[in-house]
Amino acid sequence: FSARGDIFTLPAKHGITRNLTETSGVHERDAYWSPDGKHIAYISDQTGEFEIWMQNQDGSDKPVQLTKGSKTFIFDILWSPDNKKILFNTKEQKLKYVEVESGKIVVVDKSDQAPWFSYNWSPDSKWIVYTKSEKGMTKIRLYNAETGKSYVITDGWYNSNNPVFSSDGKYLVFTSARTFSPTYSRTEWNHAYVDMNKVYLVTLAKSTPSPFAPENDVVKPEEDKKDKNGNKKDKKKDSKEVKIDIDGIKERIVALPVEASNYFNLYGGKDKIYYIERSSKGGGMTAKIYDLKKKEEKELGKNTRFTVSANGKKMLVFQNKKYAVIPLPSGKVTLKETIDVSNMKVLVNLKEEWKQIFDESWRHMRDFFYAPNMHGVDWKAMHNKYAEMLPWVNHRNDLTYLLGEMVAELNVGHAYVNNGERPKPERINTGLLGAKLSKHESGYYRIDHILNGANWSDNLRSPLREIGVNVEEGDYIVAIDGKPTSQMDNIFRSLVSKAGDQVILEVNNKPEKKGSREVLIKPIRNESNLYYYNWVQSNIRKVSKATENKVGYLHVPDMGVTGLNEFVKYYYPQLQKEALIIDVRGNGGGNVSPMLIERLMRDITYATMRTGQKTGDVNPVGQLLGPKVCLLDKYSASDGDLFPYRFKYKQLGKLIGTRSWGGVVGYSGSIPCIDGGSLVTPSYGPYAADGSGWIIEGIGVEPDIVIENDPADEYKGIDAQLSKAIEVILKELEEYNPEVPPIPPFPDKSGGEGR
Repeated sequence: FSARGDIFTLPAKHGITRNLTETSGVHERDAYWSPDGKHIAYISDQTGEFEIWMQNQDGSDKPVQLTKGSKTFIFDILWSPDNKKILFNTKEQKLKYVEVESGKIVVVDKSDQAPWFSYNWSPDSKWIVYTKSEKGMTKIRLYNAETGKSYVITDGWYNSNNPVFSSDGKYLVFTSARTFSPTYSRTEWNHAYVDMNKVYLVTLAKSTPSPFAPENDVVKPEEDKKDKNGNKKDKKKDSKEVKIDIDGIKERIVALPVEASNYFNLYGGKDKIYYIERSSKGGGMTAKIYDLKKKEEKELGKNTRFTVSANGKKMLVFQNKKYAVIPLPSGKVTLKETIDVSNMKVLVNLKEEWKQIFDESWRHMRDFFYAPNMHGVDWKAMHNKYAEMLPWVNHRNDLTYLLGEMVAELNVGHAYVNNGERPKPERINTGLLGAKLSKHESGYYRIDHILNGANWSDNLRSPLREIGVNVEEGDYIVAIDGKPTSQMDNIFRSLVSKAGDQVILEVNNKPEKKGSREVLIKPIRNESNLYYYNWVQSNIRKVSKATENKVGYLHVPDMGVTGLNEFVKYYYPQLQKEALIIDVRGNGGGNVSPMLIERLMRDITYATMRTGQKTGDVNPVGQLLGPKVCLLDKYSASDGDLFPYRFKYKQLGKLIGTRSWGGVVGYSGSIPCIDGGSLVTPSYGPYAADGSGWIIEGIGVEPDIVIENDPADEYKGIDAQLSKAIEVILKELEEYNPEVPPIPPFPDKSGGEGR
C-alpha cells in the first residue's frame, strides 16, 4: 500500500506492518510487488522528479533508482511476469519499459492524442498488449518485445479497451463497444447509446478452439504420447511460451454471453474471466466471474474491487471499506478476516511535507498545463520566487495561499488549489420554513412571505405550502414545540438540528396565543432551491404578461445535469411559443452547451399533417421557429461562457446583458497531493474555428446590447436586462412572424398521375 507519501507492506493476517520509506519530504506512490515477491517497485520524487525505484520487500537494503533523467509525470507501473522489466506510461504520451538489471529504457509506442494507455504483459513476458487512441477511436495493439514490432488487432469501427492476457496464454480478453441498442427519448424523437460494452476474447493461436465452439461428447482412447527417445512425455510440464498468430486474429474475436454494460478491471484466469461491471441502470460496481467451462456468470459481490496476485492464486479484495486477501474465488465473496490497516502510521514533518507539496504542485502545472509556453511566464523563475517564502509557511492555509499566488502568475481560469488535511467539523443543519419572517412588536414572528414550491418534488418542498398546513402570509408563529416565540431573540435557535424532523408550530392570524392552532411540519435544510424556483417562475410570469403569452422564457443554471434538466423541463412545453428568451446569467458551467445549442439551431425541413389536423407539425421535431435572445452576465462562466459564444457564432439571436466571466481553459481532473489536497491544472483550451486565435479566456463574451442591472433595483424586483430582452424580442416578432407552413391542397390522383 501507499499512504501519506510512504510505502507500506502489511500482513494479510498476522505479522508486522512495515513503513519501507518513512520520508515526509518525498512522495512515494503506486507500489507493486515483483511477481517473485522479492522486491517492490514504486514511483518516487526523491530526486526532484518522479522516477521508478525498487527495493527489497523487507526493506533490508537501500532503494535502487531504476529510471533516470525523467522530466515528466509517470503513471501506472507494471512488472513483467519474469521480473526483468517494468512497463510504465508518461505525460509525454509515451508507453515505455525499463529493464531492471541494466536500467535501459525502451519506448513501446507514443501517441499524439492522449497519454492514457491501458496495457498488460503476456505470461511469457515477450508481448505487451495496449490500447492506443487514433482519431477518436481506441484500438488494441500487440507489441513484440523481442522484435520491437507492433500489430493492430482490433479495427477502428469499435472502441476497445482494458486488454489482458489470460494466465494460460491462450486468450486475449478485452472490452469493446459493439452492442447497438438505442434508448429513445421521451421528450423528442432522439436517441442515445449507453451500455454498449461486453467482454470479448481472442484466441491467440489459430489452433486454440473457441471456448464457445459446439461440443460433442465422444470418448477418445487415451494416447500414449512419447518423445523422440521413446520416453513418456511429462503431462505436468506446461510451457509458458505464448503462441500468437497475427494472421486472421481480427476474425477470432468472440463475445462472452453477458449483458451489454460497462466493464473494467479484467483478469483472465485459467478458464475463468474476472471483471467489474458498472451499469448505467445503477446499482454501483459489481464484481463478477464468468466460467468458460460451465458457461455461466456469477456475482462475486456488490461495491467490490479486486486485484489478483501474480501467481493467480490470491485476490486482494476491497469491500465495504475493508481489505482482505482470499484464495481466488469461484463464487460469492464474503470477507471474514480483513487486513488490519490501523498500524499504517507515519511521523510527519510538516515543513518537509509542505515543501514537497509545493514542488510537486509546480511540476503538475509544468507537466499538465495546456500551453507549453506557460503563457509566456518563466515558470522556473516563479518556482524560485515563491519558494523563498516556504520557511514562513506555518499552516496548511499558508501553503494553499502561497500556491494560489504562484498559480495566479499564469493568469488563467480553472486553476484551483484545494486544501489538504484540515479539520472537518460536523455540520448541524438548521430547519428552515421556506418563508420570510419578521419580529412583530408583540414579540411574535410574522410570516411576511411564503415561498411557493412544487411539493410533489422532494427538492422543491415548501413546508408551509404542504397539504393541510393552511398557513397564510400575514399569520403569526406564536410557539414552536410548545415554546413561545415571543421569548425568543432568534426564532431559528429553536430549529437547530430540526431539518427533516417533525416540528409543531402554533400559528394564529393575530399576534397572540389565544385562538392559535397547531400544525405539524417538517422543516427543510436549504431554501436555495425554493428561492431559485420562485425567481424562475416570477420571470416566466413577467415575460408572459409583457408579451401577451407569445414569448417563452427559460433559465439554465449550469451546464451539467441540473442545467440540462431545467432546459428540458422548460424548453419543450414552450415550443408552441412564437419566440424564446434563454437566460444563462449565473450559469456555473459544465459541458452540455453543445446539446442545447443543437436544439436551438434546428430549422424546418418540411411539415407533416395527420388525419384531422388543421395545422402541420414541423420536422425535425423539438424546434422553436421564432426569434431568440440570450441573457448573460459576469457570472456566466466556463461552459456558461461557451454557450453565448456558440449562440452568437451560429447567429441564433442577440446577446443581452454584460460580458461573461471569461474562463474556458478547462481541466479533466486533478492528481492528489500527499495530504489529500490537490491542484487543478487547466489542460485544454478552445480556439477559433478558423484557427485565428484562442477565444474567450481572460476576456469573456461581449453582449450585443450592454445592460447593467442596478443592485438596488434588483432588490426591488426590477430586472433591466430581462426588460430589455422582452423589448428586443417583441420588436423582432414585428419583423418576423414565424408560422408553420400551411397545408397545401391534397393530391388529386384520379387521372392516374404519379403526383
